[in-house]
Amino acid sequence: MALEPATSADTLDRVRAGLRARYRRERRFRMFGAVSAIVGLLFVLMLFVSIFGNGYTAFWQTQVRLDIYFDPEVLDPNATGDAQVIGKANFDKLVREALYGQFPDVSSRRERRDLKRLVSAGAGFKLREMVLQDPELVGQRLPLWLPADDEVDMLVKGYIDRDLPEASRRLKDRQIGWVDALIAKGLVERHFNAAFFTTGDSRDPEMAGIGGAIKGSFFMLLVTLILSFPLGVAAAVYLEEFAPKNLWVDLIEVNINNLAAVPSIVFGLLGLAVFINVFGLPRSAPIVGGLVLTLMTLPTVIIASRAAIKSVPPSVREAALGVGASAMQTVFHHVIPLAMPGMLTGAIIGMARALGESAPLLMIGMIAFIVEVPDTPLDPATALPVQIYLWADSPERAFVERTSAAIMVLLAFLLVMNGLAIWMRKKFERRW
Repeated sequence: MALEPATSADTLDRVRAGLRARYRRERRFRMFGAVSAIVGLLFVLMLFVSIFGNGYTAFWQTQVRLDIYFDPEVLDPNATGDAQVIGKANFDKLVREALYGQFPDVSSRRERRDLKRLVSAGAGFKLREMVLQDPELVGQRLPLWLPADDEVDMLVKGYIDRDLPEASRRLKDRQIGWVDALIAKGLVERHFNAAFFTTGDSRDPEMAGIGGAIKGSFFMLLVTLILSFPLGVAAAVYLEEFAPKNLWVDLIEVNINNLAAVPSIVFGLLGLAVFINVFGLPRSAPIVGGLVLTLMTLPTVIIASRAAIKSVPPSVREAALGVGASAMQTVFHHVIPLAMPGMLTGAIIGMARALGESAPLLMIGMIAFIVEVPDTPLDPATALPVQIYLWADSPERAFVERTSAAIMVLLAFLLVMNGLAIWMRKKFERRW
């Protein structure tokens, strides 16, 4: 039986059916891509909402106003005026006496112990610093705002449920009553927590700050920038402009590319073995962290710098050589200035990566509990990512708040550095 030849109408129908099926597949693919992007954005949004919701209140600290009498009998009973004598005085007693003055009916030892817990244990240190800076305060009575205890801070911010049974919360009913009484008198307010940005770590959440971590990160990034940028640019210029094409150079290039993918903790182990165990540099010092981060950042800087140098057209080199410039003059007077925006962009991206690293810093001891704010790169310090790691392991609710706040500060620095890199690329990039 002979097959009838297909008509042009049947062929056209088959083509249209195939087109409709292809268009349906394309629409499904676009829909899946859009859904994936939306889901990803939703997860990122949830992350930012969670961090911001938990952390923004850390920028305000609950404080209690007390009339502090700098009693000479407590601070300097012999009227010596010696700073060492005053520095060893019992400043906590001044805080207790001021609290007892607000609640004269509290007389039992247990109640007084609960009452003094309304104010931070670090309030005495604050008074000590004030008197050591101005010894004329001895004998005066001043109304001062002192930091409240972290549990009182959480109560005022609404993180503690008052309706829970007393056994289920750390604040007792009478302590909540005393806080309400102080609030009714206008003696409890929330102030901007400037100490969060200027002080170091502390066991008391209300006294803990990221000032030491920020300064430690600054010193580390300074060391990293001073070492990694010149070395990275020099290596890129040599490999791209002067190095001969042979097996050894190819091996070096392969190793540089491989080092960019090495886990960061490996660089921490290298820093521990070389900089601390061999050269004897101080543990937990920003200079060691900067050296480790330099090793980690160098491959990124070299790769970005080589890409920037490659983007310079050969005609620039040929024109410079044609008017009598040497190879060195061509590179330093023409190629590097034109490639510098790309080099700086790569350096900033590498520095941003270094700022967010914590694993290599843990290996060189920067996980230590550091209270003092460092003054030099040789002083013990911690870094912002490590500080976040330490606080995240603390059980107090106030440390959860400060962990999220520190993450917000770190993200702000990273966004600024990446935004600066994008701005520099857009502003100085040249189209050839």
